[in-house]
Amino acid sequence: PAARPQSGAKKSWKGLTYAKVYIQCSFNNTIISLADDRGDVLAWASAGGNGFRGTKKGTPFAAGVTATKIARRALELGVKQISVFLKGPGPGRETAVRNLANAGLIVVSLKDVTPLPHNGCRPPKARRV
Repeated sequence: PAARPQSGAKKSWKGLTYAKVYIQCSFNNTIISLADDRGDVLAWASAGGNGFRGTKKGTPFAAGVTATKIARRALELGVKQISVFLKGPGPGRETAVRNLANAGLIVVSLKDVTPLPHNGCRPPKARRV
C-alpha cells in the first residue's frame, strides 16, 4: 500500500484569502460549511451545534448565529472574499448571507444550488376511500 500522510501534521492555510461557503437551509436546521477553492472543508457549523434545539434550529436567528460563527472562523484563517452557495428552502437563507457580509467578509458571488427535479419520482397511486 501507498505511504499514508502524517495524521498529526496539520495543513497550513496562511495564504488563503478566498473561500467558498455552502449554506444548506432546511426547515429544521441550517448547516454552513467553509471550504477552500478546491472544495476541501476547513470549518463547519450548524444551528444544532450552536445550542439551538428542536423547532428553534430552523429559525432565521439560529441561521444568523451559525453564519456569524463561520465568518469569525474564516477571518481567523485569513479569508477576505467568499462565494456563497445556497441550497434548500429554509427560513434562514437571507439572514445567513447577511450575517456573513456584516462580519466583514466580501461576498463575491451568490448562487442558488437547490436541486430541482426535472420530472421527479413517480407519485404514489391515488387513494381509494
